[in-house]
Amino acid sequence: MSSIITVDGPVASGKGTVARQVAEALGFHLLDSGAIYRAHALACLSRKINFNEIKILEEQAQALSLKFIGETIWLDGADATAEVRSEAIGLAASTLSAIPEVRAALLQRQRDFAVAPGLVADGRDMGTIVFPNASLKIYLTATAHVRAERRARQIAKQHVAYKAAQRLAAGETMSAKQLIDKGKSPTIMSLLETIRAHVPDEVEDTLRRDVEAMIRRRDSQDKSRAIAPLKPALDAIVIDNAEHSPSETVNVVLSLWKLRSAAL
Repeated sequence: MSSIITVDGPVASGKGTVARQVAEALGFHLLDSGAIYRAHALACLSRKINFNEIKILEEQAQALSLKFIGETIWLDGADATAEVRSEAIGLAASTLSAIPEVRAALLQRQRDFAVAPGLVADGRDMGTIVFPNASLKIYLTATAHVRAERRARQIAKQHVAYKAAQRLAAGETMSAKQLIDKGKSPTIMSLLETIRAHVPDEVEDTLRRDVEAMIRRRDSQDKSRAIAPLKPALDAIVIDNAEHSPSETVNVVLSLWKLRSAAL
């Protein structure tokens, strides 16, 4: 079996960023299992499939037309990244992931990612269910408040980028003189900075409150489900990364992997 590192944890715990950077550092493949469940949820909602129609949900999971190219998620031949990453789809995915037939249909699909030279698997049950014999198991956590702040900042940045794209499409760029006066090069980043300055703090505060409520609801769903509830594997190393940057957490995981692989 290929070398496998699992990175589990609740929503917005930073596991996706950490898993991606660890995979890049080691030259391993990456499995974003949450994106698979989210894509399935989006496909079902798009087709107006009732979540009580278990057989149809199972068939949809088996027939899922899904492809990952970098950080882009292609569903049914179209870029669905933004929709798949939305909070609403995340909640729907949490509901569907509690259905045994859906989990069974997607289980082998996840295990098929484990090929040489190795795999970093990011999710909620990677170390407990999908890869119980993984070489190294990490469980990332932080309080719901901290995770909400992170996610709110992320959403705010996405909002800024969207507004920037709209202004660029409308030709509303800053003049070269304005940019030079500001000591900036006439680039997209300058426009982003300008727009960001006009996003009031109250917007992020409101986002944080809404996101925190959603995160607490998602945590409750994930931890209380009968099938594969969210919890650390018995042999997982739990890391509270509330006070650490992603790069610091990545360095810790890489150090742990160096120690673990030396002992294999």
